[in-house]
Amino acid sequence: MRVRVTPRGGTAVWLVLLALVQTAAFIAVWRFAIHTGIGQWIDTVALTGNRIGRDHIEDPVDRILNAMSVVSLLVVTVTIGFIALIRGRVALAVAATLLIAGANVTTQLLKYGLARPDYGIDPERAYVGNSLPSGHTTVAASVAVALVLVLPPKVRAFGAVVGAAYAATAGVATLSAGWHRPSDAVAAFLVVGVWAALAGLLLLITQRERAKVASADAHRLTALLLGAGGLLAIAACALALSWLVGLRATAPAELGRRPLFVGYAGSAAGIAGSMGVVMALVLISVHRLVPRHQG
Repeated sequence: MRVRVTPRGGTAVWLVLLALVQTAAFIAVWRFAIHTGIGQWIDTVALTGNRIGRDHIEDPVDRILNAMSVVSLLVVTVTIGFIALIRGRVALAVAATLLIAGANVTTQLLKYGLARPDYGIDPERAYVGNSLPSGHTTVAASVAVALVLVLPPKVRAFGAVVGAAYAATAGVATLSAGWHRPSDAVAAFLVVGVWAALAGLLLLITQRERAKVASADAHRLTALLLGAGGLLAIAACALALSWLVGLRATAPAELGRRPLFVGYAGSAAGIAGSMGVVMALVLISVHRLVPRHQG
């Protein structure tokens, strides 16, 4: 163990930087996916491609999404807060609850507050309007990240991997079910990432000056695997979509099976990769925010 005797300014700067970078990433996704023709076209191709093999996965996808209700979110939030409280961490219970509530309220405000211009690319869903960010994906990701915050260090890495997989699956499921465009899921992860950084700042403010931080609790290998795996998936997504852009003169409904599959699979990889990166950033920070010994 090492005892923190220096100011926590470095960690605070890191958290502020995370919040700003993820906010900037959200704005970039929003501007590209909603306010450019090529962005709307790519989203529509991926959403159209979900019909490939949909009959084989429709039942499990529906079960995953239907399990996410307001009641289930409340139950999980109370459970996460209880885990923090039995560990004697009142501030942690407050921060985890704030993360879940803040992320989900922000998503709903953005979804109904942002406008989606109609470029005539997706007339079938034009009446739906804006769907960014995804509410279901925000629920899954916020719960997963909050759980990582409250879990003891020994099981934190395992929780991060399982939580990232769960949130990524939920994000891909919204695409597979035709409920959301891929950019909606990616935007949801970024909203959760921003709120995770804000919750971290709250924990840092309430942390005792001589809290003991164990370097072993950083779980650097797991964070590296999540981050590297996420970046590789995002790179695969970029490669797939860059090939797809060459066909942008063709309406999504008129594309063949291969480009539709590339659009769907590439977007699914981008969704999963984004969650991997967000969770990796949480995992490399949490041991400084929730030290093993409070001091």
